Amino acid sequence: MKDMGALRYFLGIEVDQCKDGIFLSQRKYVMDLLKDYGMLQCKPLKLPMDSHVKLTSGEGDPMHHAEPYQKLVGKLIYLTLTRPDIAFTVHVLSKFMHQPTSIHMQAAKRVLRYLAGSPRQGILLANNSSVQLHAYCDSDWGGCASTR
Repeated sequence: MKDMGALRYFLGIEVDQCKDGIFLSQRKYVMDLLKDYGMLQCKPLKLPMDSHVKLTSGEGDPMHHAEPYQKLVGKLIYLTLTRPDIAFTVHVLSKFMHQPTSIHMQAAKRVLRYLAGSPRQGILLANNSSVQLHAYCDSDWGGCASTR
């Protein structure tokens, strides 16, 4: 076994151990996402979703290929690990994965504009927090007939 020093990255998540606790973020991931979609210089927004727009399946022009939308929403889902502020918006966007329209893609890119304004935001696991971590596992050892 080899000591590789303090943890800095884990599964693409930046880990910063500071005096207040452990700060988790995906700043590099956000910047790469903005670069991939040509939005590094976009005008940032204060909210990830327009409160006046109600997304439905019938609005907008249907996309001939759903893959670009599906990839973007998938990347946003991964980003919710350290960005719970976009979780509800991504939840709404994920409802249209099977048949996205131009309106849905526009709403997904709005999330990128929101992220452009706060790429360093993340989660602080504070030292002095009263929150406790509880983990449970239900390993169904008897459920598989071929391996029991």
